[in-house]
Amino acid sequence: MTAPVIEPRFHRGNPVADINRAVLRDAGVFTVSLMGGPGCGKTTLIDATILRLMPEVHVGVIACDIASHLDADRMIRHSDQVVQVNVGDSGVLDATYIRDALKWLDLKWVDVLFIENIGTLIGTPLDLGQDATVAMFSVAAGHDKPAKHPELARAASAVVLSKTDLLTAVPFDVQAFRNEVSRINPDARRFELSALKGAGMASWVDWLNDPTKPAVAERLDGSQWLG
Repeated sequence: MTAPVIEPRFHRGNPVADINRAVLRDAGVFTVSLMGGPGCGKTTLIDATILRLMPEVHVGVIACDIASHLDADRMIRHSDQVVQVNVGDSGVLDATYIRDALKWLDLKWVDVLFIENIGTLIGTPLDLGQDATVAMFSVAAGHDKPAKHPELARAASAVVLSKTDLLTAVPFDVQAFRNEVSRINPDARRFELSALKGAGMASWVDWLNDPTKPAVAERLDGSQWLG
């Protein structure tokens, strides 16, 4: 099985985010735009999340990239509601791509929809019609990324620190990271997790099941990140 691919197109603005949002909410779909730099673990997190939510919670994915359909091919093993969007050299994902992708999904079946945004930390996140924007930062990339890219952290409904299993292997100041996120966006829900090892995934999955309730990150020692 292969996922449908939406190829690059030129757009002249006039975003259709409000239309997308109305369609998704009418179908009862909670939509998350997951943003982060290349290699931060977005696909791994979505893959691990699908395994924990399905079959009770039905998950769909719009996987977005410059080119290729590797991410969609990986996730379609666990859910057939997967579409690949390729934005080409423009490197910009806008709401029109999402509108096109939604036509390929059975929204009456989907409960949670992930938009795996293109791998970038640059620029203010665009309104695609999502309910929540999640900013993802990796231990492997260094603790200074929220300070270097505050526009992403500031726009996020939730902030994920991924690859916590690498904390013993790389220099990463966890407290400095937490302090910077709290300074930039004190209201964001925050999670520290390792999708590969499973640490911290329970709080993340709980939030997706009920995104309105407070949630904090699980630290490796079992205590809570209160910011």
